[in-house]
Amino acid sequence: MPADTAKEQIENSPEPENGDGERGRSTISFPYNDLDDVVKVARAVQAVGGTSCHWDELAAKLGAASSNSGTFRLRLLAAKTFTILTYDKGVVTLTPLGSRLCDPQQEKAARVEAFLAVPLYSKVYEEFKSGSLPPISGLENFMVKVGVAEKQKDKARQVFQRSAKQAGFSEYGDRLVRPSIKTSDAAPTIAPTETQEQPDKKKGKESDTEKELPYFIKGLLEKLPPPDTEWPNDKRAKWLEAMVKIFDLMYTDSEDDSRRSITIGFQKNSAT
Repeated sequence: MPADTAKEQIENSPEPENGDGERGRSTISFPYNDLDDVVKVARAVQAVGGTSCHWDELAAKLGAASSNSGTFRLRLLAAKTFTILTYDKGVVTLTPLGSRLCDPQQEKAARVEAFLAVPLYSKVYEEFKSGSLPPISGLENFMVKVGVAEKQKDKARQVFQRSAKQAGFSEYGDRLVRPSIKTSDAAPTIAPTETQEQPDKKKGKESDTEKELPYFIKGLLEKLPPPDTEWPNDKRAKWLEAMVKIFDLMYTDSEDDSRRSITIGFQKNSAT
C-alpha cells in the first residue's frame, strides 16, 4: 500500500478527530480490516506475549515491514475498533474480549460481541434487524447518514459485509440476524471449587450453628466416631467426662447444684 494512501486511511479511519463529513472525515468509527483479520492480530498477540507485547514484536509476528508501516497500524486501529485490544506507548494489550476470541470454546460468542462493538455496525444492526438489508446503494446511503464520509462508504460497506458473515450474522441471506449462542459457546461459568465458599462442611464451610458453638465443644464433637461403628464403653465414658469438665469451665452452678456433681461410671447389667 502506498504510504500516502495508508496515511489518508489512518487519518480518516476509526479514530476520527472532530471532523465534518463535507471535508471527507467520517464521524462514526468503523474498521478498514474485517473481523477475521483482527482475530489473527489477537492470536498473534497471544502467541508473542500471552496478553500483551511490544509493537515491534507484533509487527514481526504478523510479517509487517515495520511497526511504523501504514498497513500494520491500520490493522491495530481495526482491532481497537472491534475492542479486542488497546495500545499505548508501544505496548499492545488484549482486552478480555480479545482473549476470548483466542479461545476456541468462546470464539463464536466473542465474534458476535466484537462485531456489535463497532459503532457503525451496531447502528446498522439496530436499524435493520427486524427486516432485510437494503440493496448496496441503500446500505451505503444509510452509512453516510449515520456518519461515514461519502468517499469512504464503499470501503465501509464491504468490510461490514465481510465482518457480518464472519460473525455469523449473514446466515439468512439479506437478513441481518444475530446468531444464537449455545451455553457451551458463551463465557464459561466458574464451577464451585474447594477454594470457594461452600455450605459443605467437607469443604471447610461452617454452618451458622457450628459458628455459634464454643471452640471446646466443636473439638469434642469432632472426636465422635462415625455412626454404626464400634465405640467401647470406656471410651464413651472418657468422652462424657471430658464434656462434663468443659461444662464446668463454661458454666456456673445454680445454688441447688452447689452440693451436687455429675459422675460418669459403669453399671453392671443385672442377670436376666
